[in-house]
Amino acid sequence: MQLVTEDNVTGLAEQRWATARDPRLAEIMSALVRHLHEFAREVRLTEAEWMAGIQWLKRTGQISDDKREEFILASDVLGLSMLVVQMNHRLDPAATPATVLGPFHIDGSPELSYGADMSDGVPGTPLYVHGTVHDLAGKPVGGAVLDVWQADPEGAYEAQLEVDEARLRAKYTSGADGSYCLRTVAPKGYAIPMDGPVGDLIGRTDISCFRPAHVHFLLTADGHEPLITHLFQAGAQYLDNDVVFGTKAELVVEFAEREPGPTPDGESCAEPWLEARYDFVLQPTA
Repeated sequence: MQLVTEDNVTGLAEQRWATARDPRLAEIMSALVRHLHEFAREVRLTEAEWMAGIQWLKRTGQISDDKREEFILASDVLGLSMLVVQMNHRLDPAATPATVLGPFHIDGSPELSYGADMSDGVPGTPLYVHGTVHDLAGKPVGGAVLDVWQADPEGAYEAQLEVDEARLRAKYTSGADGSYCLRTVAPKGYAIPMDGPVGDLIGRTDISCFRPAHVHFLLTADGHEPLITHLFQAGAQYLDNDVVFGTKAELVVEFAEREPGPTPDGESCAEPWLEARYDFVLQPTA
């Protein structure tokens, strides 16, 4: 019989988890055990602190549902989400950089036509985002699907609201020449949800809980790597201290002020509007 001690428990636990029949699972779980034990040793974790951590994880699970992904939010604010993105999307320097998905994406957004308004009555300054989708060689990528979503002018996503239909989200498809155009309303910077376990933890620090104004994009096209990214408004607050570490210089775009008149979709706008031009560059599938 082998007695468990503080000195040998880590090795024993590693050995047990190394028996996982899937080699990758065995590798991951063995490393997880090793690093968890080293963390506990490094900070000399007390039983009270261990229980506080367990209760925090419990509350995080309890507040999560089909619309609210509190564990993703936790991963985001710890910088883990961006680390995983960076490690798994080592794109060509010429390709559009990837960022975090975030906790508020919803599948099944409605498909809209070129220049259609996904804001659909949500008040705010009209914003037209347009440009092209092309590959690293500059060749247009037609048929690319741009899944777009954003917060409203009050900083709330559809997933945070009691609504029965799609709100500030839609799918657009690039034309044969790679062109796309969407209409929405100007986003604003907002605080992440502070009413849950993640917010409680952030509130105990001097960390800013805000994100800069941005619009989310998920691009998919045959023969190309999927791209999850944002477009950030140039000059917006919190660009330098985005709480989820998602800001990249290549994704900061001018929202140029325009007078009432012709718009990029070939129509016109009766009120002042904003124009953002951006060309997405997709990397071919390896």
